Amino acid sequence: MGTQYLTKLFSTDIGIDLGTANCLVYVRDLGVVLSEPSVVAIQASNNEVLAVGSEAKKMLGKCPPGIKAIRPMKDGVIANFEVTEEMLRYFIFKAIRKMPWRRRLLHPRVIVAVPSGITEVENRAVKDSAKHAGAGDVVLVEEPMAAAVGVGLPVADPTGSMIVDIGGGTTEVAVISCSGIVDAKSVRVGGDQLDSTIAQYLRRTYNMLIGELTAEQIKIKLGSAYPVRDDATMDVKGLDMVSRVPKMVRITAAEIRAALQEPVTSIIEAVRSTFEHCPPDLAADLLDRGIILAGGGALLSGLDKLLSEETGLPIFVADEPLNAVVKGTGVMLQEDNLDKIWG
Repeated sequence: MGTQYLTKLFSTDIGIDLGTANCLVYVRDLGVVLSEPSVVAIQASNNEVLAVGSEAKKMLGKCPPGIKAIRPMKDGVIANFEVTEEMLRYFIFKAIRKMPWRRRLLHPRVIVAVPSGITEVENRAVKDSAKHAGAGDVVLVEEPMAAAVGVGLPVADPTGSMIVDIGGGTTEVAVISCSGIVDAKSVRVGGDQLDSTIAQYLRRTYNMLIGELTAEQIKIKLGSAYPVRDDATMDVKGLDMVSRVPKMVRITAAEIRAALQEPVTSIIEAVRSTFEHCPPDLAADLLDRGIILAGGGALLSGLDKLLSEETGLPIFVADEPLNAVVKGTGVMLQEDNLDKIWG
């Protein structure tokens, strides 16, 4: 019985989509076992972790003095090394607990999806953080490739496929052919910027302060990139900047669509920019195959219609856009792919 066979028998192979907004974990043979917000609540005096994930997110903007609920990831990369390490340790331990006991004996081998535009220093920070959190071997894969694999694009074929993965911190645009990325564009615009843009609009227009959770709720209920539901309204509660007392205003979807124009335009420009370096034959393939949207931002109402108008190409939203990247890591963890990854 060889060492390689024993490793496969007793180790846990894990794929992680370490996102700015959410962290998703895939365990080989089990599928997606965890999807939680990338938020950690800590005691400010000694950095003791009090809550991670969903429980920590409930505390955003509502903590008493001495407790901070923070997002340790920013723009798709690690902004707080120590807190990210604790968050990863929590998620990896939680995933391992779902495994049979014999597969808990070795440190898990981990694939982590990262933005295509991050630096070597940022790459090393992700690897170090995963290893300090308890991982054994760590391999990094580019998010657009993982997303393309996760939505079922024929990435190995000599034909052009295009994926636009709109996450919490970044938008990844890539043209893929022959198992490689022909050209890619990574811009630090995503769901978090949509939220902050909404908060800025309310502050500027209504002199009202709102928190992250409220901005996210507005985005989900009223946010759009195309005039598909402009009559929809929502009552929003916040803090009056002048009187410093709570107040409520009614806003419309048309207002929010106009407010989101700048970040949405940045996403469209990233797509256009990718075409500039795309070989003509691959560009011709895209006329037939179109563009696939993945990531949480793909759920922004009307974005597919706007992109189709702006590019002249068919646009398709992935069936499970939020799970595209982590499912891609899962495909890479299948038995016939393991040797290619870890040798």
